[in-house]
Amino acid sequence: MQSMMRSVTGRATRLAPRTRHACCAAVSIPVFAAIHVLAYWLRFDGLMGPHEWRMFSNTVVTAILVKVLVFAALRIYQGWNRYVTFHDMVSLVKASTASSLLILAVNYLLIPGVVTARSVFLLDWGMTIVVIGSLRSLLRLLQEGRRSVFLTRGRKPVLIVGTNDSGEALLRSIRRNSKLPYWVAGFVTEDQTRLKSHIAGVPVLGTVDETCHVASQYDVAEVLITAGELSGHQVRRLVDEAASAGIEVKVLPSYEQLLHGAVDLRPRQVSIEDLLRRDPVQLDTSRLHRWLEDQVILVTGSAGSIGSEICRQLLQFSPKKLIALDRSENGQFFLERELRELDAEADIEICLGDLTDATRVSQVFQLYRPAIVFHAAAYKHVPLMEAHPGEAVKNITLASRMLADMAHRHGVSAFVMISTDKAVNPTSVMGTCKRAAELYVQALAKSSNTCFVTVRFGNVLDSAGSVIPIFRDQIARGGPVTVTHPDMQRYFMTIPEASQLVIQAGAMGRGGEIFVLDMGQPVKVVDLARDMIRLSGLEVGHDIELAFTGVRPGEKLYEELRCDGEHQLPTKHNKILVAESKQMELPFLRKVFLDLEKTVDGPSTAIRDLLQHLVPQYQPVTTTQRPARDRKVATQPLNVQSPPPARPADDVLPFAQPSQPVADRAQKAA
Repeated sequence: MQSMMRSVTGRATRLAPRTRHACCAAVSIPVFAAIHVLAYWLRFDGLMGPHEWRMFSNTVVTAILVKVLVFAALRIYQGWNRYVTFHDMVSLVKASTASSLLILAVNYLLIPGVVTARSVFLLDWGMTIVVIGSLRSLLRLLQEGRRSVFLTRGRKPVLIVGTNDSGEALLRSIRRNSKLPYWVAGFVTEDQTRLKSHIAGVPVLGTVDETCHVASQYDVAEVLITAGELSGHQVRRLVDEAASAGIEVKVLPSYEQLLHGAVDLRPRQVSIEDLLRRDPVQLDTSRLHRWLEDQVILVTGSAGSIGSEICRQLLQFSPKKLIALDRSENGQFFLERELRELDAEADIEICLGDLTDATRVSQVFQLYRPAIVFHAAAYKHVPLMEAHPGEAVKNITLASRMLADMAHRHGVSAFVMISTDKAVNPTSVMGTCKRAAELYVQALAKSSNTCFVTVRFGNVLDSAGSVIPIFRDQIARGGPVTVTHPDMQRYFMTIPEASQLVIQAGAMGRGGEIFVLDMGQPVKVVDLARDMIRLSGLEVGHDIELAFTGVRPGEKLYEELRCDGEHQLPTKHNKILVAESKQMELPFLRKVFLDLEKTVDGPSTAIRDLLQHLVPQYQPVTTTQRPARDRKVATQPLNVQSPPPARPADDVLPFAQPSQPVADRAQKAA
């Protein structure tokens, strides 16, 4: 039966479209005739005498001719295939209704002597929909019947996570794709109201929390989820429980991924991005278009992970000119190629320059006159900055001051500086330099027509030099995978998420705000390492060693979300908060910055003393317990230590309380 069906459908598929449509029209003629006979037979309870047969003979030719013409005009025959959908059924109802009305009109206008009961036309209309719809669905029923529960030999039973459109689309894809060795035993859902219901004949067997229990009941060895269907926390929990039960979890690409690039349709293993996934960012695109469209925009640090992604995101808002400034020649070369491929019509200017070179930066401002500046350039590696504090001050603190002053002098309308959670109660030179830059930009906003805002967030997932690519490289080389401390934990965001929220926060600012992005829940780095090893198909302690190397200079075990004395208030965007705190006076900041400028090439202790004078929360880490370098990780979960104690109060320096709270302005802006 299956081979016969494949042979018939194969020959039908190879026919030319016009020939196939003509064949469908020819086949429909006897079908329409049979429907018309049946309508009369049902109307007269199967008792058709000479009078009834005479009425039938007077109307059957008209009925067949009108239906064939109407069905052809509405292209019903062109949809005769195994991909019939609900929309095809709607088209069939429209065609049947139009043909029935036309038959009725022809009958009463052109054959006035023959009176036919209206119920005949009503029965003819209904049976046309039922019979033609059934015939049109036959190919699909036969095709999917091969994948039914009765024909599952050699195929794996699977569960699908999700009872929404993505889950139903995944079910249809599995049924239609003979290359996928699966049959769907059931669904699991987050929606309690869908329990004990069915989707396309497949039952909803339980909740997501019951996945492993349901899988064991139905002898399921694989669970399929669509990328983006569950949060990272849910995926992590499901993978852990499934691993304990010997069940494999696989991910299929979402339709967004399929539409945005060539993605393999076959299920893949769960990736670290799935485990750390957060809810997608919802942008106020109309507001962003009003802010960014037809503007000259400068992005510093454009060759970096965040800077380059900001450039990509900005292109969708049609800027008048996009200026990408960075000192990395190689990075700028590849960025230009990528941006021009994304939008060949965009006006993109790739500039080489160092932010510590005031003359070069001034040339860029004078030449291009940017209206909006996104300042993403900075050093970011904490241990290196501990070893070279003078360079950190030059590249982060003094460069930010110079760029902010330049934006003020040239009348830039908006200046968005990117900061880090390491600036909160800092223990490192890098974090302290960022906090100093935050204070300067915030103070300058009070006396400038430029809208200065700061956006603060945590680690960026898979950025250059971050922990993910380092772990990936260590696993590829056979280990060991090195973690600094068993209790080290960090906040993670994806590159697109962070960049989109930076742009959104910039549009919300009215001057002086420090926006803090919602970074979700912190993740222990040792758990991240374990996950990456396990997702690579390896086992910790057996295939790959996991070793602790000790906390590096300047590092904290825990990143914090707010400075001492700082309050975080919500805005209208659920992923953006505003940090309200006392502000420093600009003259005092300028004096300390001048002292820093004179000291940057001097002793490290003098630089650190000045930084601590400027940022009293700065508490350098002087002693660090370093675990044995090659000690293996414990197999049991490690307890998280209590958060560090509060830092000294920050009211020992000359602060000025702003006349209007920053948070109020931010909420009005939102």
